[in-house]
Amino acid sequence: MAAALFPWLFYQGREVRRVTPRLPEAPGPRTGTTGSGPSLRLLIAGDSAAAGVGAASQDEGLSGSLLKALRDDFTVYWRVDAKTGSKTVDLLRRLESADAASYDVAVLSLGVNDVTGGTRSHDFVARQKSLIELLKLRFGVRLVVLTGLPPMHLFPALPQPLRWCLGERAMAFTCLLETVASGDPDCRVVTPHLPEDIDYMASDGFHPGPKAYAAWGREVAAVIRAQLR
Repeated sequence: MAAALFPWLFYQGREVRRVTPRLPEAPGPRTGTTGSGPSLRLLIAGDSAAAGVGAASQDEGLSGSLLKALRDDFTVYWRVDAKTGSKTVDLLRRLESADAASYDVAVLSLGVNDVTGGTRSHDFVARQKSLIELLKLRFGVRLVVLTGLPPMHLFPALPQPLRWCLGERAMAFTCLLETVASGDPDCRVVTPHLPEDIDYMASDGFHPGPKAYAAWGREVAAVIRAQLR
């Protein structure tokens, strides 16, 4: 069905890119130390959501929300490596050329741009596996948290049938992430449980808003605490 609709989907995709407001990455520090307790070295990496697009500051984005949920249990040494538009392959290349560093946990936000950019399923899986292996071998990561894709079938910025098509593909890519994680004891998938409420979205109708980031951060923090304790 998607193949038959391709010309219309292509047109809709182009129009969405043309008319959707381009929100900036959230301002604020992308590295620092906070909290008290045992040491936790944390990398938050990936795409525009990891960069806090849709939030007024990093403090209201994923990094700030996650740090708020962890700082009573750990002294967190953290860094954000995120860029709007990043696919899995983009983060993989960035980390391959990054300076040596050590982390206990890596929290990744990837997949939406793979969906919209037409990444094939087998390439997505292969690149996710390569990324996880790199994080473990080069950066010493003990726990990799993959984020399931958001419910693109509900995004107000997307018209039908593009919304349906991308939503189906997003759900399929989340299943691929779960398959990747199922074969790795040091990997978990967190798909935030968010209400179908416009208040949880940014003004562009595409990115998370502060409420969504807060809920996402709490869910990831719960997984980190459970695994590291």
